[in-house]
Order: sequence, then C-alpha cells, then structure tokens
Amino acid sequence: MPQVVIAALYHFVPLPDFEDLQAPLRASCVDAGVMGTLLLAPEGINGTLAGSRAGIDTVLTRLRADPRFRALDEKRSYADDNPFPRLRIKLKREIVTLGVDGVDPRDQVGEYVEPEAWNRLLENPEVLVIDTRNDYEVKLGTFRNAVSPETETFREFPDYVERTLKGQEDRPIAMFCTGGIRCEKATSYLQGQGFKQVYHLHGGILKYLETVPKEQSLWDGECYVFDERVSVNHDLQPGSAVQCEACGEPLSLAEQASADFEADVSCPHCIAELTPPRRAVLEMRRDQKRQANG
Repeated sequence: MPQVVIAALYHFVPLPDFEDLQAPLRASCVDAGVMGTLLLAPEGINGTLAGSRAGIDTVLTRLRADPRFRALDEKRSYADDNPFPRLRIKLKREIVTLGVDGVDPRDQVGEYVEPEAWNRLLENPEVLVIDTRNDYEVKLGTFRNAVSPETETFREFPDYVERTLKGQEDRPIAMFCTGGIRCEKATSYLQGQGFKQVYHLHGGILKYLETVPKEQSLWDGECYVFDERVSVNHDLQPGSAVQCEACGEPLSLAEQASADFEADVSCPHCIAELTPPRRAVLEMRRDQKRQANG
C-alpha cells in the first residue's frame, strides 16, 4: 500500500487576512512533514499537499479548526513517493486565475452533477460538454463527446465564450476540470453572461475516477496533474506521461516514441527551437542528474 497521501483541496471563502495565514500554515505543514503547493487569495484557498496520512490529517484538521475552512473540498490519491520536492505557499490575487472582476462562485454557480450521474450528460446529444482545462492537459485524456476550448491558459476562457458560445444561452452546457475549482468560476462566469442551464462535475475528473468503475467509465486516457507524477490513470496511480525537461510540455506515450524525444533534452514541441548551445547545457544537466542518482 503506497505510503504517501496526496490531497487536492480548495474552498472559496472571503479571506481579508489571507496574507496573515501564510506563516502559520507554512509552520503547520513543516511540523507535519507535508510538501506541496497552496495558493492563498482574498477569495479562498487552493492547492495540493502530500505527506504521510498522519501528516495530511494533522494539517487539514488544523485548517478546518478555522470555521471558514470547515467546508473545505478535498480529494485524495496515493503514491509510493512524494510528488513534490518542496513546500510552497503563495499569495495570489485569485486562487484560479480567470482575470475577470466580479466573478464569484459564492454569489452564483452552476448546478453540481455527482460523478454517478455525469455519464447521462455525456450521452445526451442536446448537452454541450466542455473541458475547461488547458490544451496541454486535454491532450493526455478527456471525456468522450467533450469539446476542448483549445486554450493555453484559463484567462482565455472568456474569449472562447464570446467567440463560440454566444447565441447558445438556452442550450444545456456541462463543464468539467481536474478537481472542480476551475468550473466553479467557469459556471459562475457563464451564468453572469446569461446562460441559463449550466452544470459542472462535482469534484472534477479526480472524483469521477475515484467513484465510477472502469467498466462504466466514459473517460479516455490519463488525467494531467500539477506535480511530478505528471498524470494519473483511472486507478489514480501515476500514469505513463512524462514532462519534457526542456520546455515543460507533458508528453503522451506516442510523443515519447517520437524520434524528436530525447529524455531531458528535447521533445516534438521544442526540437525546432533547440540550438546547439542549448542542447549542450541540457545534456550536461542530464548527465549531472544521472550521476547524482547513481
């Protein structure tokens, strides 16, 4: 049984004192031996932590001791090794960056759909199902019949709505993302733009993979995650994707099989920009890493 617990969490709640929370939260994580990344902003908290079960339980218990975090949304997965090399607790303007003022899921948000009922929306031709994640996430895996906005960042989502969805305000629209947080803002934004039937997958892809048996699943591929695992499979175990050390692009098995892929040096996405001096630096780093790892 893997020893590392990975907890993805978020909660929208007013935090006028968010800056004051950084130091005690850091101390709590350090005391518990927990690594990962947390974002604090005036609108709430978001991030992923990893450590022993006791360590994660300790940090989350302390967080929930603050009444504002009692309803904290949390999803767990497991690994043999900690996927985070360090602890980072950052202060941000938003915990998920849409870049549009006045979008607040606490005021209005789409209708939650539990994982057990999600397949019905995927199989309904009247429903437009949108993957709100970025293009590099979508390419590793997505739901059948889902549409990708082909965005590089979430900030591009309002432009996608303007270009593609305007005029469909009466059509049922269902959205999903990795853990649910991005859809909180996406559905709130759509409602503010006059869309009337807006749904989103409660708990995101991670909760669906945890809940829905493989034989009933309409998920294809792997789910990108923002840590050293790169992706997880349907069992929420580390997947087959790797990250290009040169450009940071996540690579599928097919891309890893490309002649342009050289571990720690290049991939099909960055080979065209790889200069001889850059190659020399990357090869040196690769060799140093291999020596350090024995």
